[in-house]
Amino acid sequence: MTDVAVRGSLWLFAVNLVSKSSQIVVTLALALFLTEADLGAVALVVSIVNVGQVVQAMGVYDIISRTRQDPRTTAGTVLTMSVTAGAGLAVAVIAAAGPVAAVLGAPDAAGMLRLAALTLPFTAAGGVQMALMHRDLDFRRRMLPDAGGMLLGAAVTVTLAAQGTGPVAFVVGLLCTAVAQPVLAAVAGARIRPGWDRAAAVEAAGWMAVVGPGALIAVLLVNVDYLAIGHVLGPEAVGGYSLAFRIAWVPYIMVAVVLGGVLFPICAAKVRSGQRQELPEALHRFTTATLVVTGGLYVTVALRADGILLLGAQWADAARILVLLCGYGLGLGLLHVWYQVIRAAGHARQYLALEAAHLVTLVTALAFTTPHGPAAVAVTQTATVWLLVPVTWLVLDRNGLAVPLPRLARTTAAVAAGALASFALSTVLPDATGVVSLAVTAVVLLAAYCAVVLPLNRTVLIGLKERV
Repeated sequence: MTDVAVRGSLWLFAVNLVSKSSQIVVTLALALFLTEADLGAVALVVSIVNVGQVVQAMGVYDIISRTRQDPRTTAGTVLTMSVTAGAGLAVAVIAAAGPVAAVLGAPDAAGMLRLAALTLPFTAAGGVQMALMHRDLDFRRRMLPDAGGMLLGAAVTVTLAAQGTGPVAFVVGLLCTAVAQPVLAAVAGARIRPGWDRAAAVEAAGWMAVVGPGALIAVLLVNVDYLAIGHVLGPEAVGGYSLAFRIAWVPYIMVAVVLGGVLFPICAAKVRSGQRQELPEALHRFTTATLVVTGGLYVTVALRADGILLLGAQWADAARILVLLCGYGLGLGLLHVWYQVIRAAGHARQYLALEAAHLVTLVTALAFTTPHGPAAVAVTQTATVWLLVPVTWLVLDRNGLAVPLPRLARTTAAVAAGALASFALSTVLPDATGVVSLAVTAVVLLAAYCAVVLPLNRTVLIGLKERV
């Protein structure tokens, strides 16, 4: 399992590096070619589509990773369920696009929402194909459908945006990505025939009933802020906030999601083989890796957040919001990794309760803070996610899965020391006046962080390879 886990981590990182790098290029292109209101409309459309994608999937990765039945039989049944749900959702979104766009404060986005809804059946099919690869940690084959589809969509989006087509450029690119994903997955060898097996359907439905709502809550947690800002403040306010959020989202996706994506099938395999007692040690090493790596990236991004101004002075507010959202991303990454162990150990209902508590707390707080502006929303997101960190640790501890507090405290102290070193250095470095100088100073700050943090966690990080 060791070699498989390491290779899986590297391949998943490579997949995310390519796909998310293309998203960064798209984000920068949209910031250059679109107004704040246009970018906000795009963010609102994507939020609705993201919710639809989760509803149609409802825990696909978990079902196929955990099943003790023939995984291909289960995958065929889940494919039938997911694509049917995706087609139904697409029809529903197309029919309700006008009223939904009006409620979100962007009535002109109805046409984009209808076009984006067409992606749902295709992403449903691609999700099942990649879930089968996920079970075996075969992330190498995911490179073509995942990264390849993203690159195609990014190329289409940037080309159309540069030609002045406006926000619809992003939606057309999104549709190209969605259509390409299942086609490229089939080329990569993930050929799944739709089918129906009663036992597999019963198992899937039972797991969906527990994990599905948790997955839906999870996607609402990262989209409800867009919806709240759009409804209360309008799409222009969403524009600056979404730019900051997309940048803050990158370390979370590149590191925490990669580590969590490897940790879940590892833990599921340990549970299936009767090695549940090894889960706390695995969680400790993955927790350390998450805090150390995302911590360094978020410290660097926060200290160089003013680099957004290179895209234009209109994004000054986004720079301030980005600093706040770096704290949010760090906390969310930690929760994401911890949730993998809770779910893999069979405590799906506890995971659902944690996610529900998170959503209720966030929505309640947003009702009071959203009128005060996007920065207040960023503070709310950050405070809420860190409120859930100790609660989640207590749940892990009650189930005998938690990282011991002294170990967690040592890692946290090391990250804090690295952050202080980077901050001290940032006070003497010159301000970035261009892309090159921004990149150079960012690398210098990250190097200072690593010089402090990595030696303090060297044993644990090496053990991530040797003992997991």
